[in-house]
Amino acid sequence: MSSLQRISWQPQLPVPDRLRRLVALALTSGRPVALWRLPNAEHARLCLCLNVDSAFAGLPPALEPTAPAGFAFFPFRDSDHNPPLFLPADLFFDLARPEEIQVSAAAAARLPELRQRFAALADAEALPWHVSRQPVPATATREEYEALVAAGVAAIETGTVRKVVSSRAVRQPLPAGFDALSAFEDLQTRYPNAFVSLVSAPGVGTWLGATPEVLAEVDEHHVFRTMALAGTQPLLPGMKPATARWAGKDLEEHAMVARYIVNCFKQLRLREYDEQGPRTVTAGQLLHLRTDFAVQLNEVPFPTLGTDMLRLLHPTPAVAGMPKQPALDFLRHHEGYDRAYYAGFLGPVNLPDAGVARLYVNLRCLQLRPQEAILYAGTGLTIDSEPAREWQETELKLRTIGAILA
Repeated sequence: MSSLQRISWQPQLPVPDRLRRLVALALTSGRPVALWRLPNAEHARLCLCLNVDSAFAGLPPALEPTAPAGFAFFPFRDSDHNPPLFLPADLFFDLARPEEIQVSAAAAARLPELRQRFAALADAEALPWHVSRQPVPATATREEYEALVAAGVAAIETGTVRKVVSSRAVRQPLPAGFDALSAFEDLQTRYPNAFVSLVSAPGVGTWLGATPEVLAEVDEHHVFRTMALAGTQPLLPGMKPATARWAGKDLEEHAMVARYIVNCFKQLRLREYDEQGPRTVTAGQLLHLRTDFAVQLNEVPFPTLGTDMLRLLHPTPAVAGMPKQPALDFLRHHEGYDRAYYAGFLGPVNLPDAGVARLYVNLRCLQLRPQEAILYAGTGLTIDSEPAREWQETELKLRTIGAILA
């Protein structure tokens, strides 16, 4: 972050007005913007990229201190119509320090123009959010989704896969007067333990979410972390997470994800890692099984461990299945729609208070369209999965993000 310069920026404006105008500054000029709040943090942060072409520049971000500062937004599967996105931090706004912004050298050279355009956005009420150029994804009826689950179980029985994660999309009308920034605030209030995000970019569209799952992170103390998060049940009134009982299907599903992470460490010949779990955690009105993994990078001879693990992990068995390629092949032939950025990953890289990188799996999310939202949810299948139960699990998960559309 040493390459970013701190400057005073309209300190007389109320913080919500300043945030809305900065978002409008990006959207009205066709540029990408990302807004997020880290789990258990008090304040959100914003990243704005001035050069649209540089936002689609390439490979997954390196989880190392030498990587450029910015925000990553990557699809479930990289393709021409779902390109990976990395927003260089030309303008960075931390709502914990609302009197200033931080700018790159490119942005500093254009400050007079940016200030003039910012001042002209005084009435930025209706924001022109980016819309994906791809068709609205196909949605599945209950009968169709249960047939998909049955096909997944059959593939497991024949040995084609050991686990597969089926998912579906749902279309829901936007309520009258829906405002994405207000919805982002609502998500922050509802889910303080989640990574809450709002990302909008040309070609990519606009995505809003509150995910509970870390994919890969390297903190300021050079500790690499990832997690296995699999197994789901509703959080019923009066239930305490510590006393939750888990079905064999959930325990098996979770164990597969945890074993996969351990196998990734083994592929890199790493033995020095800490494993804690499984334990029951709360995510909105759901309970999940979670196992945490950590590696002190200063104590192992693997300087690129974060980057190597990111490339091995994505997409994890928690969102695709295992073995990875047979599971992906099954989804491509049977799932019936394009996940786009659902079950991809996102998060800040080399930005203040985020360590080296904080990347999360893009779950509990929706895609905004002009008059509707596309919601996404999935379930991990094992040989003991029951189609009706898996449908109900997706219904529970859809409520997490769907609550802001009530």
